[in-house]
Amino acid sequence: MRVHPSFRLNGTVYDQNTLLVAAQQWATATDLEQKGLGIFLMDWLGDAEQITLQTSGSTGKPKAIQMPKTALRASAMQTGSFFELSAGDTALLCLPVQYIAGKMMVVRALVLGLALDILPPTTQLTITKTYDFAALIPLQVMASFEQLGRLNKVLIGGAPISAELRKSIAQSHVQCTETYGMTETLTHVATRPVTDPMVPFQALPGIGITTDDNDCLVLEVPYVSNAPIVTQDAVRLHGKDSFWLLGRRDYVINSGGKKVFPEQLEERLGAHLNHAFFFTGIADANLGQKLVLVAEAPADKATTILRMAQQHLGADKHHVPKQVICLDAFVLTPSGKLDRQATLKTVNIFKH
Repeated sequence: MRVHPSFRLNGTVYDQNTLLVAAQQWATATDLEQKGLGIFLMDWLGDAEQITLQTSGSTGKPKAIQMPKTALRASAMQTGSFFELSAGDTALLCLPVQYIAGKMMVVRALVLGLALDILPPTTQLTITKTYDFAALIPLQVMASFEQLGRLNKVLIGGAPISAELRKSIAQSHVQCTETYGMTETLTHVATRPVTDPMVPFQALPGIGITTDDNDCLVLEVPYVSNAPIVTQDAVRLHGKDSFWLLGRRDYVINSGGKKVFPEQLEERLGAHLNHAFFFTGIADANLGQKLVLVAEAPADKATTILRMAQQHLGADKHHVPKQVICLDAFVLTPSGKLDRQATLKTVNIFKH
């Protein structure tokens, strides 16, 4: 694939040949991020028309998929057009290159001719200059909040934004945009400004949205696939090209005949609870499933946490947990996200 003549990486000018030589050197590095960058660039600059990517599970079980490089290029062009990026604009990569969000920042720089700087993908960032464009996860936004002013356009994705963080962003950083997407769509296909209260996600131009019989989002992304992409995300459509994200279908709890979406409760309670937590369901003879709150907290905090949940979620009895389970630590995925299923397997009542 062609390298844009305006492309820069950490201040250095590369053409296709010099970048390939550098990539071959980086691919042997002991630093995992540098090694990952080298391997990806070698794949991108190679003769193969497709590239192998790892899905995260948004459309089913995580798996390796083959994507045409033309699709990644088209996605980059879509982003450049939507966010009005131009050759020579500066961009910051502070996400792991092993995942699609990091890979696509590299591709955007290569395709659009951005001057890309790379920082280690840590939670606490040290941003010493101004950038036109960057993508962060909510944890990075929270830990590096005072530095957001150095980023002119900020994409936030990869995990839900808590109610407290959303309010802080909305008050002082209007340049932030929340994104919805996945590997199968080559990152974002819908966006919304970070506002308080929230507004629906708006599909990008050319992206079609419908729902299936389970109210899960179905996407038409012409530059990625001729077939519809069926997600596991339950939504409520809002007009022909926007939607409210309700939560993962496989997380939904059916309690007393009512569907409860844990992510919505987590966002509401997250502004008041200082412990990491999530909601899940346990089989119950009367309710079908009973709502349970699992917290990363000392066992003696269970009563206090329950009272807080009752106080802030008590307007609907179906939203009040019947039980609070406290754990010493949650299990995280390699990318640092909560692994709900693995965490639940550490609890006796969830073992089968």
